[in-house]
Amino acid sequence: MENPTESAVIVPVPAVEPVVAEHRRRLDPGSAWGVPAHVTVLYPFVPPSEHGPEMLEWLAEVVVSVPTFSCSFTGPAWFNEHVVWLRPEPDTSFRALTDAVWRSFPDYPPFGGVHDDVVPHVTIGQVGTGSLDQLRAAEAAVRPYLPIEYQVSEAVLMIGRDAPNSWTVVQHLPLGSPGA
Repeated sequence: MENPTESAVIVPVPAVEPVVAEHRRRLDPGSAWGVPAHVTVLYPFVPPSEHGPEMLEWLAEVVVSVPTFSCSFTGPAWFNEHVVWLRPEPDTSFRALTDAVWRSFPDYPPFGGVHDDVVPHVTIGQVGTGSLDQLRAAEAAVRPYLPIEYQVSEAVLMIGRDAPNSWTVVQHLPLGSPGA
């Protein structure tokens, strides 16, 4: 296997996997690459070749500065008619986590800086991997199973590339204690 070329800080959301896994396998390329259902904290992140003990320790300190939190994945939502996704409510703690990591690693803006507002979400599927009709069908299929409650207690650092089963967890990053 080739060396990983990218990294990402994400919050895996195993609670939504039973509802979205089948759709993600067909409609989200990240699923085939080995990336679980998640909310992105920061991608792209520091290249794997630059991951050293000091960087990993600093990242862990930044993540633990955000307390664990609860959220509810409510209705599906859309980015135009290109991406269908699950909305976490409230999303303020996800935003705080992204802001904290980005402030500490300012050379790595979320999604390369292409979006003015980084909206926390779990991708179900996207046009290009699937058709608009397939995305609409996925939206209809997941709706009856919502909302899904989840207690967020960790983020993870993953590395990989755009290839099947190439993404792996490098480090588990616990969030802080509530009220800390």
